[in-house]
Amino acid sequence: MHWLKSVALPSLTLAMLPLPVILCSPQNGSFVHQKRYAMGTVFEIVIYDEDLPRADAAARTALDEVVRLDGMMSNYKPESDLSRMNRTAHFQPVRIPRELYEVIEESLFYSRHSDGQFDISVGPLVDLWKAALAGGPSPTAADKASALRCVGYQKIELTPPDGIQFHSDCMRLDLGAIGKGYAVDRTAEVLNASGIHRAYIDAGGSTIYALGAPPGGDAWRVRLRDPSGKLGPEVMLRNDSVSTSEQSAPSSLQGDAPGHIIVPGTGKPLETRYAISVTAPSATASDALSTTLLLLGPAKGAALVKTLHSVSAMWIDSDGQRTIVGDGVSFFLTGENHPIQVSPLKNRIAATSKAANELLP
Repeated sequence: MHWLKSVALPSLTLAMLPLPVILCSPQNGSFVHQKRYAMGTVFEIVIYDEDLPRADAAARTALDEVVRLDGMMSNYKPESDLSRMNRTAHFQPVRIPRELYEVIEESLFYSRHSDGQFDISVGPLVDLWKAALAGGPSPTAADKASALRCVGYQKIELTPPDGIQFHSDCMRLDLGAIGKGYAVDRTAEVLNASGIHRAYIDAGGSTIYALGAPPGGDAWRVRLRDPSGKLGPEVMLRNDSVSTSEQSAPSSLQGDAPGHIIVPGTGKPLETRYAISVTAPSATASDALSTTLLLLGPAKGAALVKTLHSVSAMWIDSDGQRTIVGDGVSFFLTGENHPIQVSPLKNRIAATSKAANELLP
């Protein structure tokens, strides 16, 4: 799994322009634009509202909530609830905050239905590869075997409403592949509760949620990642989310350093030529699914998407070959000037967590 994602460039319905340019356009009406650094990235909020003081206050409150969740779910801060849980939950039950419990519960939903490809217990493997990502030597077989012993979502036991226990002496959870999506959803909830109904929420460009629509438009238009540079993929969002993910490419400084997405079953970096974009009703779902489906690949991933409600996925490789499936928001390829029709829904799975119910009929 991974902790960094590719950037999707935002734009409004009526103009394919970068966000800062659009915000300077007077025809777009009154807006508030705020941003805050949290969870290793920049969260941005754009709000259109007639009451600018209310919008400004709502944006600040929403970003405060993101910072609060970062303090709870960060694996870099030793005082976070996640870090404390990772130190104390081995073979003994501990109590955790409701939000942390919810994220872990939904994570296990994706683990079960991806045969363990999505696995938040991959933390020891991610730590193992950090030195290699920085240009150091790759882990040895013994190193990988030792870390793999600590990995396995089946060793996580949740006891409602707030209990957790690890059936392992070295397990560490890392929420980097789902935590930002959860924070985006909480941002939307705070804005809604404040009476805000037109907003664009962006977590580092990798996970985006569109609340309502911008002035004069029916939806928010988002440009998506295209490793081929040929297709110009876009999506129109209204009360939906999109997340994009791909394996990181080695830089000129790192040479042949491995990518940041680690396969839980093998302990090795994922090898893939695809970038994937996923739409879903919630940012938590799109964030987790973008990782899950990139790891599964188009064939197995498409089979999973067809069991979910209001989810669409698009894999694009470096040659411009694409696989598109789902029954959610349609993708557009600007070169073809028409929406891509997605496959019909079939063989739905049953939800096992409250948070995943929105994906099912």
